[in-house]
Amino acid sequence: MVLQWAARSMALAKREAVLSIALLLAVVSACFVPPSAAYFGYIDWNTLALLFSLMVVMKGYQRAGVFLCLANGLLRRVRSTRALLGVLVFLPFGLSMVVTNDVALLTFVPFGLLVLRMAGQGRQVVPLVVMQTLAANLGSMLTPMGNPQNLYLYGKSGMGFGGLCLLMLPYVAVAGGCLAVALLLRRPSPVQAPAVPGTLAGPRQLTLCTLGFVLCLLGLFQVVNALVVCAILALFLLLTDRALLASVDYSLLGVFAAFFIFIGNLSGVEGFQSILSGALTGHVELVAVLASQVTSNVPAALLLSGFTNQWAPLIVGCNLGGLGTLIASMASLISYKEISRAYPDQRGRYFMVFTLCNVGMLALLLGLSALLGGG
Repeated sequence: MVLQWAARSMALAKREAVLSIALLLAVVSACFVPPSAAYFGYIDWNTLALLFSLMVVMKGYQRAGVFLCLANGLLRRVRSTRALLGVLVFLPFGLSMVVTNDVALLTFVPFGLLVLRMAGQGRQVVPLVVMQTLAANLGSMLTPMGNPQNLYLYGKSGMGFGGLCLLMLPYVAVAGGCLAVALLLRRPSPVQAPAVPGTLAGPRQLTLCTLGFVLCLLGLFQVVNALVVCAILALFLLLTDRALLASVDYSLLGVFAAFFIFIGNLSGVEGFQSILSGALTGHVELVAVLASQVTSNVPAALLLSGFTNQWAPLIVGCNLGGLGTLIASMASLISYKEISRAYPDQRGRYFMVFTLCNVGMLALLLGLSALLGGG
């Protein structure tokens, strides 16, 4: 019995490595700052409420078949491999600005692999998934709801919606241009893109998803309290669709909560804040990029936000920090898992191409940041 429990715990820890590390850090930090009611004050409940609400609504749209129907509509006009790859890459690039990079990759990587298989274009698998992953991580930088760290830093910094978009626009524009050039350099060959089976949900379900998304936007723009939005959506789903409610990525919410406690406790440790604040002074963007390479950019944003108020370089650094290593963005692991499952013999090649492209794009955008006076 004990051995079975230990085996299950190890399997869970391996499957949810980031959550396990976050919980461990929170527990260790509690040894220095004993648990108390103050812990509840560490947690940014508005960010958790908005993140939950957006995940629920995007899961609803995904299940309603909206994204697949959109993709099928675009693929009907495709007549070459270059155009095929262009559609499959720029769908996650554009939609990640609204549906988050995780949802974009969960939707369009399996879809892209299926399209290539049906079109007899298996040799395009590695370049497609590498570019899709880059596209989702790069496009999502533009908006607060594009990725979890932006949503958190948007609320924490008090920066306006337009301010964050304008801050990240040069990087997203250059990145989009680079993806377009990479596609144009590929030699086109005739191909007839297949239609992937999929049905669009009825008007009622689409209307409910849209109303939910409008509620999320009202919470994002602080017209309605984010906790109220969360409560409305959770109660509605509890009464009408518990399966959708159960499908939410609660491990990501757990990562945020654990890191909030860890950071709150660190702030109470004498001397630590001055050490980390000193390391960040004048180097916020670079530290954020480097921290993201080993912790991923969501934990890096949560950690560093407690020790600096230089929001612009922190936002840029955590977004650019999603490039580089495979673990720099947790969303990138989605693509790697899909490749490993569908094409296990391509894992080594994918890892090499992914790393080279990501490091190259990171170097380019860091150069752009230097030209723009980032720091």
